[in-house]
Amino acid sequence: MEQTLQAVSIIKLSKSYGTLKSSNRVEALKEISLEIGFGEMFGIIGPDGAGKTTLFRILTSLLIPTLGQATVLGLDIVKDFKLLREKIGYMPGKFSLYGDLTVDENLSFFASIFKANIKENYYLIEDIFKDIAPFGKRKAQDLSGGMKQKLALSCALVHKPEILFLDEPTTGVDPVSRKEFWQMLKRLKEQGITIVVSTSYMDEALLCDRIALLNEGLILSYDTPKGMISSFENNLLAVDGENMPELLKMLRKIPIVKRAYSFGAQHHITIDREVIKEYRGKIEKRGSIIKSVTQQLQQMGATSFNIREIEPTIEDCYLELSSSK
Repeated sequence: MEQTLQAVSIIKLSKSYGTLKSSNRVEALKEISLEIGFGEMFGIIGPDGAGKTTLFRILTSLLIPTLGQATVLGLDIVKDFKLLREKIGYMPGKFSLYGDLTVDENLSFFASIFKANIKENYYLIEDIFKDIAPFGKRKAQDLSGGMKQKLALSCALVHKPEILFLDEPTTGVDPVSRKEFWQMLKRLKEQGITIVVSTSYMDEALLCDRIALLNEGLILSYDTPKGMISSFENNLLAVDGENMPELLKMLRKIPIVKRAYSFGAQHHITIDREVIKEYRGKIEKRGSIIKSVTQQLQQMGATSFNIREIEPTIEDCYLELSSSK
């Protein structure tokens, strides 16, 4: 088959649960369109309930979309589902291997389904499987979280797929195992496998070639992580000090502050550039934007706090885009 231009092509894809007249009808995906190139490490970023799992189940032919169309490796996800399943690897978010089978038995079982030869394809899983090989006779249900993920990834790779779909593979995994897992994905990408991975961890977005931000079934934006951050349109300040809850209330009362939200041990505030133009005269009298915010906080009674300008993160981009939709 001739190679198509995109590994994944999605056109106005929608998925709803429930009947049209049902009060419990849920629109999990809302006319999303997206393209993923061959050899990419592509991240679908969003919180629980954003629609990530629904999207992955559709792209792996486990769900039929309500509207729209999609192709994976040039194959229609509905019409060509049998052929498609031979060419993809899928690792669900929930551990879905057979807990009462041993590590070796699980790997052999999945290889037999795809009529794959473990020895021939072992180079694909060697770096991953070598850590769990000593536990070959142990039941899968008795493995640690990190070991379960390595076994699941090995089973998804054993038939040498052209594209790999990983649905939140590092959720619930310790930081060391998370780091190891992404290193394994990088090595797989170097072998030419296209990888589509979903995560709610914003820091993992930086490890992808490109990302799409998904919220309530809508794609807010997609770009490279660097491109996403550089497109952040507003000034961003970090504020910390005493009585943080009260400080947040004060920040939200300042006219030039577009958004104020808690971010770890700090508050982040965005300063709308259009609003700055409106208040330019007042700001120029006070000096810088930071000085302007400082003086207004002091007028409201704040005494001990620090303000500095910072570069946005992917999480800041996500919060800014989701608030504007």
